[in-house]
Amino acid sequence: MNKVFIATSIDGFIADKNGNIDWLQSVPNPDNNDMGYDEFMGKVDAIIMGRNTFEIVCSFGIDWPYEKPVYVLSNSLKSVSDQLKDKVVLVNGDLQDILDKIRAEGHEHLYIDGGKTIQSFLSKDLIDEMIITIIPRLLGEGIPLFTNNKHTLNFKGVSTKIYLNQIIQNHFVRSR
Repeated sequence: MNKVFIATSIDGFIADKNGNIDWLQSVPNPDNNDMGYDEFMGKVDAIIMGRNTFEIVCSFGIDWPYEKPVYVLSNSLKSVSDQLKDKVVLVNGDLQDILDKIRAEGHEHLYIDGGKTIQSFLSKDLIDEMIITIIPRLLGEGIPLFTNNKHTLNFKGVSTKIYLNQIIQNHFVRSR
């Protein structure tokens, strides 16, 4: 099962035109409500993320935030820092082949993260579930979550939650 947990602006962007994501923190959250993230992470075995997302996470200047194995899709990265060698595996090639290898390692429930990575998985109909959190902000332009997918993919809405009286989170499951 391949799952997405991501936030967008009202107009569907995951980052602004400069690639920044600081607007995600635009709604005051004094109690640090994680909006279901910990619960979601408790249901996944590993993470597959794109190189751009990996580099953004590394740029935060914090300890590595993931306890689960992380697979980074990249054709250009050849290695990771010594601190991440036991936590991050670089992978490339056909998505189904990558999934088969990861599942052979016992990881069935995968968190798919990163705009291009999500788009690639959607183009191959490899996403089973999406939790999309909408931040009440119009960016006007930026990096979209969805691009021109060549196929219609049907999802069923299973729940909607409102956080902090203004952030809307929609949960969808693939209808096959």
